Amino acid sequence: MKYIDCHVHITPKRMLQEESFRLYLQGKKDADAIRRATEDPAYFVSILDEADVEKAFLISIVSPDIEGMPFEYNDFLAKYAAEFPDRLVPIGSIHPLYTKDAKKDFEHIVDGLGMKGIKVHPPHQSVYPNDHRNGNKALTTIYSMAQDRKIPVIIHTGTSIFPKARNVYGDPIYVDDVAVDYPDLKVVMAHGGRPLWMQTAFFLVRKHPNVYLDISGIPPRGLLGYFPRLEEISEKTMFGSDWSGPMVPGIKENIASFLELPLSSRAKESILRRTALKML
Repeated sequence: MKYIDCHVHITPKRMLQEESFRLYLQGKKDADAIRRATEDPAYFVSILDEADVEKAFLISIVSPDIEGMPFEYNDFLAKYAAEFPDRLVPIGSIHPLYTKDAKKDFEHIVDGLGMKGIKVHPPHQSVYPNDHRNGNKALTTIYSMAQDRKIPVIIHTGTSIFPKARNVYGDPIYVDDVAVDYPDLKVVMAHGGRPLWMQTAFFLVRKHPNVYLDISGIPPRGLLGYFPRLEEISEKTMFGSDWSGPMVPGIKENIASFLELPLSSRAKESILRRTALKML
């Protein structure tokens, strides 16, 4: 079986704040590989080949004040992914507080650049996922247009260790409003509310037909401790490595650890492949 990694970060140093780039590389045995992969799509695809990964979702985050990534990061990531369109799936980002025209930005990254989804990062963008109910028109536009275009919105849930991150925004309970107000929108809760709100994330996946889970950034060896009933929601769960995120081991190592878990073959296939294909 070939796998799909639904959550990868390609983060070139020139687009990051210095402290953010250091955090990505801190304690990494594969630091040289990370540096090379951020500028060389062919080399990154060779890493995927070694891990038997057929496709990888490349996640964009526009966060100039927390990480340093400007809106132009979308253009970089789209160009990067275009080198291997059958292997690399670019996911765009719009900052709900900084955008001057969310509709124009959405059209640029989806229609112009061919992004296959939108990422919202509450702790790095200082916005609650349900702030569309509190007057944030940019979020209303993002959710409405994504629902109309039938592309997923990936929402970071859980904490972030970046120094300036505002973790108060990471509670997945606010995704409940998004799922209610946009019932035809595919919503993916990235990281499953790690490490504080796993029960909330599990509840929301079971409650809402349109809410999915990605398990990126959760060490596989601890996954069933956080989600003891993961088997029950395997049809709505996706594997993600979160590589090259802080403290994340290699993609191949993450998959090997996941395969050791006492889950059924059907559940593993869903999480490692089938659910991600539904997103596409």
